[in-house]
Amino acid sequence: EMSVYDASMEYQKAGTPLIVIGGKNYGKGSSRDWAAKGTALLGVKFVFAESYERIHRDNLIGMGVVPCLLKAKLTLDGTETFDIKGLEGGLAPKQELTLVIHRTNGSVEEVKVESAVRTQKQVGVLQAGGLIPMVFGELVKNGKKVKVV
Repeated sequence: EMSVYDASMEYQKAGTPLIVIGGKNYGKGSSRDWAAKGTALLGVKFVFAESYERIHRDNLIGMGVVPCLLKAKLTLDGTETFDIKGLEGGLAPKQELTLVIHRTNGSVEEVKVESAVRTQKQVGVLQAGGLIPMVFGELVKNGKKVKVV
């Protein structure tokens, strides 16, 4: 057993991206932008939930985390590992993806999910790794000097 932070650091050292699986109205009542920042800093790349609080969903995208909508209830025991299929050609708004659940008994379950990304502009933000990398990338591309202190 260890704290979420310590576990996250171990997974990041191993190069293992993380996901979060949530329920209805994910992000409701959160401190919104800080909740999304914390999620991204912990190494989370995708969040799968039944529905999202609108502002939190947008903040996840701004931090480079892909929100996805679950279309079915999941039965999990915490020992599973996951893959995501359908991103080979890139991400698109409202794109159907497949969450592949690998269980310790060797069985595999495939669950259809939908990208909760709504616009092509949001896809661009995610492709850049979030709003901050996107803005810095645009500044550099346009010949602006960027000083990070």
